[in-house]
Amino acid sequence: MAAASPSVKTQPNRAAATLLLDDALTKIIHRDGSKGFKAQKHNNMIPLGNHSCFGDFPADLAPKAWSSVKEKPRIRRTLSAPGLGTMHAAFVGLGGVPRGQAPPPPRAGSTLARPVEPSEFRKFYDRGDLPISVFHSGGGGKISWKVDIDKLDYHHYLPMFFDGAREQEDPYRFLAVQGTYDLLEKGGPKILPVVPQLIIPIKKALTTRNKVIMCTTIKLIQQLVKSGDMIGEALVPYYRQILPMFNMYKADNTNLGDGMDYAQRKRICMGDLIAETLEVLETYGGEDAYINIKYMIPTYESCIHAHA
Repeated sequence: MAAASPSVKTQPNRAAATLLLDDALTKIIHRDGSKGFKAQKHNNMIPLGNHSCFGDFPADLAPKAWSSVKEKPRIRRTLSAPGLGTMHAAFVGLGGVPRGQAPPPPRAGSTLARPVEPSEFRKFYDRGDLPISVFHSGGGGKISWKVDIDKLDYHHYLPMFFDGAREQEDPYRFLAVQGTYDLLEKGGPKILPVVPQLIIPIKKALTTRNKVIMCTTIKLIQQLVKSGDMIGEALVPYYRQILPMFNMYKADNTNLGDGMDYAQRKRICMGDLIAETLEVLETYGGEDAYINIKYMIPTYESCIHAHA
């Protein structure tokens, strides 16, 4: 009888463990459940999932299964009220005599969170096609690999794990984030050829405008750049897909005056995290990194070149 291959258990990464602790703290502070993932499901901001572990119930047996879920929010693209400044406008009379105060233009919504679409990681995990599971222990959850990480096909698994990092519900999020760090740690030369396949999952996560997802993805970008030679230079041609969201949130800092930010160890301040990531991209991106970063983010100043 052949012996079963032993499973490999890895220690939880700080980023993955922080997400679990933040969820537990949120449940304690907001006991009404207004900030948990169930509330996000109710607002249709994250995937609803299946009715049970065996799939969805038939429509005739459960007609009101998701009846309390709201419709997906729509971002209006209207820039201003139509017709202002003409003789037929609602608030301007003949001869330009004002007939009232026109309403202000609606909010553009450039930083409003977008609904998160289901990831490929969720589909493969629900189907049982991933060689991982959660190993519950007294020191916190760990990820258990059923095969050696060195034997995995990185072209197949690494983009899938990056795609799953935008999940907001466990165990999908914990397994995807922790699995991504494990793959980047053990990948070595296998990571560089997969870089072009990682751009679409990274862009999808950043364009959700969900700050938790964005912080998780930005930390993964830093780990990706540091995980092997030439990876930072391989990312330079894809700055146009990644850096627009960096430019939008570069000045998003927490203004506490002379107060102390006790959450700085979590690295969730968007402005500081983006500034740190841009310096990492310039340091590991070669001689063309700075000019490409400067093109996408004009306010960025080099951390390497001296300025007169």
